[in-house]
Amino acid sequence: MRTRFPRGSTAYAKDGRSYIVEEVADGIVYCTTSNGTETEFPESKLMNAAEWEAATKVGLRREVSYLRMRQSPHFLPAGGTSDEAAADRLLVKADHISPGILDFAAFTVAERILAERKEEDLAGQLSVRKCREMFDAAPPSVRARLLAHLLGARPDALVSAGGLGENLLKAMVAKGLEPLQAAYEAFQDRPHR
Repeated sequence: MRTRFPRGSTAYAKDGRSYIVEEVADGIVYCTTSNGTETEFPESKLMNAAEWEAATKVGLRREVSYLRMRQSPHFLPAGGTSDEAAADRLLVKADHISPGILDFAAFTVAERILAERKEEDLAGQLSVRKCREMFDAAPPSVRARLLAHLLGARPDALVSAGGLGENLLKAMVAKGLEPLQAAYEAFQDRPHR
């Protein structure tokens, strides 16, 4: 009897990852990754080589993995000490000064992560709401650092500006958004699903 996943064949997940089939039992495909890590999937969640080739020819839509993006180095805390309360105040003030800037930062970081992984074709599938959830799950100091990088500012200077007054922060945000103005305006028109 011929099986969909013979031992040693390649199986593909929806996101395009490939696995080497070790065994199939009771509807479960036991596989290894290219680095030797063992994993298992229900048969219905995988495609064999012929199915994958047919699906990619007709434009199979891979799915964005927000969990994988959340594990990106972008969301890891930077070294050194940070004032979480000051970073949180900065984020609140920045969103008050420029409504939607944190959504824009979250979305832009997600686009950059996809570009780094050579998955920029998935950017059209990004959900602003899910990007923001991923962004908000990070500690305030990480979010402040990501916002600072977006605005081309030093994170410590931006956090300090958040504690000094609204005018300085407003000027830093405006200056940082200048080169991104077209992208920011296009983002404002995007549905926030």
